[in-house]
Amino acid sequence: MADMIRLFAALAIPAEIGRVLQTRQAGVDGARWRPLEALHVTLRFYGDLREDVARDLDAELLKIAQPPFEIVLQGAGSFADGAEIEAVWAGVADNPALTRLAKACEAAARRAGLKPDPRIYRPHVTLAYLRRADPVQVAAWIQANNLLKSPPIPVASFGLYSSFQGKDGSYYREEAAYPLTA
Repeated sequence: MADMIRLFAALAIPAEIGRVLQTRQAGVDGARWRPLEALHVTLRFYGDLREDVARDLDAELLKIAQPPFEIVLQGAGSFADGAEIEAVWAGVADNPALTRLAKACEAAARRAGLKPDPRIYRPHVTLAYLRRADPVQVAAWIQANNLLKSPPIPVASFGLYSSFQGKDGSYYREEAAYPLTA
């Protein structure tokens, strides 16, 4: 069987914004808080791909032409609810340019032969993964962080990242960078 590589397209969060987000990483027992280098906004998760498909995807992502833009992190929330809560996150304010870029990454996947992603795109920065978290603590964390708002974050490029499972969670490596040009 050919080697597989787990890939996703994302925007890296600048270190100065990430350090501010890290000050919010407390208050939920058992949370696996994400390290600074893992903070990102996913554009499209591609999953496990053969290397030849990954090369085709890279070639398609290179074709994306969109001017640079800015995003603002805003609000906080969680995925799932009750005992099933799996993550807490910082939200991203509605942004047509970000939505266009995510759709372009989806279109690149389709041109490379991948199936469509059935999920609705909800841009966010995962701050922690949870397992059997106390819903009361999670609700308190969301309430305490719901007014989160970052300064504008310039987006001049996006990346294709690989994901590796380690003993403390997933680790990411940028495999390719794609500049946005006017």
